[in-house]
Amino acid sequence: MDTPAYIFDLLKIILPALIVAGIIYLLFQQFLEKEQQRRLIEMRLESGKATLPLRLQAYERIVLFLERISPNNILVRLSSAGQSAPDFHRLLQQEIRAEYEHNLSQQLYISADAWTVVKEAKENVLTMVNRAFHGLQNPAQSRGTELAKRILEGLMLDGAEPTAQALAVVKNEAAGLF
Repeated sequence: MDTPAYIFDLLKIILPALIVAGIIYLLFQQFLEKEQQRRLIEMRLESGKATLPLRLQAYERIVLFLERISPNNILVRLSSAGQSAPDFHRLLQQEIRAEYEHNLSQQLYISADAWTVVKEAKENVLTMVNRAFHGLQNPAQSRGTELAKRILEGLMLDGAEPTAQALAVVKNEAAGLF
């Protein structure tokens, strides 16, 4: 047998086999990629099923937090009757901070932007309380009811609840889950 003819016959067999093997390899590679994408989608769906209730609960708790620290609600909930202005001021600060600390873990489930707005709302309420306290004629001798009245006057002058923007952001973000 002639060597060049033998090589030519061998190439006629090997070359199509290599082409078929290459095509099978590419098809198998595409199959594996699509399978991996399908698994990722399934994992995200499963994860979403588990985290959606937690995220909704977090939004509910943040809304409740914002409602509880809004000046109108906190003044009604915490009675200023019989307290001095410094005692009531301290009580208001403690209550706002305690509510905030109680809900710190909720930041895991809401966006960083929403959490920043929530923190700003808390700081705005504290600033409003502090401004009202320091705006009293004689804070050490004033009554808690005078402080409450001053806070409500400040709220009317500002024209907007210090928690209103944060509530709108949180509600909008929660609505985006659906």
